[in-house]
Amino acid sequence: MQLHNLKPAEGSVKKTKRIGRGEGSGHGGTSTRGNKGQQARTGSQSKRGHEGGQMPIQRRMPKRGFKNNNRVEFKVFNLGQLDHLIEKYTITEFTLDNLYVNGLINRTDVVKILGAGEVKSKIPFKINAISAKAKEALEAAGCTVELL
Repeated sequence: MQLHNLKPAEGSVKKTKRIGRGEGSGHGGTSTRGNKGQQARTGSQSKRGHEGGQMPIQRRMPKRGFKNNNRVEFKVFNLGQLDHLIEKYTITEFTLDNLYVNGLINRTDVVKILGAGEVKSKIPFKINAISAKAKEALEAAGCTVELL
């Protein structure tokens, strides 16, 4: 195989529609826009959500509930998961940086530990939030907990 022999796979490359380039293109005459009228002209576009005069779906549906703009979305870890994660990723310190490096959280995530399960590892924790039950369990297991 050499560079001049390379070709894309069969069917992977399609020819683009050459609109308004005469009858030979197969899209001549009205250039696939029908006959006359506002939509046949350049620059015509309908607004987002426009349904041709029918009441748009976002106006037909009832409004419900409330969206709190100040809500904090936590990335949650339970005590039962911690030993498995510590073994799998050989974590010596449970910090946001270690979690990010191992692909467990995104850079902007806020981490909270909840109290479901048990933990046996004795490593330091530096996290954003922790439940009271989880903090009790970690300190009983001999871990140090620091809130950021």
